[in-house]
Amino acid sequence: VTGEIDSDTGYVIDMTLLKRIIKEEVEDNLDHKNLNLDVKEFKSINPTAENICIFIYNKIKAKLDSNLSLEITLYETPRNFVKYSGS
Repeated sequence: VTGEIDSDTGYVIDMTLLKRIIKEEVEDNLDHKNLNLDVKEFKSINPTAENICIFIYNKIKAKLDSNLSLEITLYETPRNFVKYSGS
């Protein structure tokens, strides 16, 4: 997450808030799930690393203030990863 530092808090985003967003929007939706069967967004598309990365981006971005930017990096292995920052 990138953006202007809030002069009142000294944060770009409160880490407690970001942690809660990640848990509720990503972990609770994906952890211990058969993505093809249990996650509605993947019933019609293949859950590739690229599509999972876009899913995570969309879930988190929807909960952030519009003035914040987001980039997601999803690792399959230490050498194989995908990045997504919108568009």
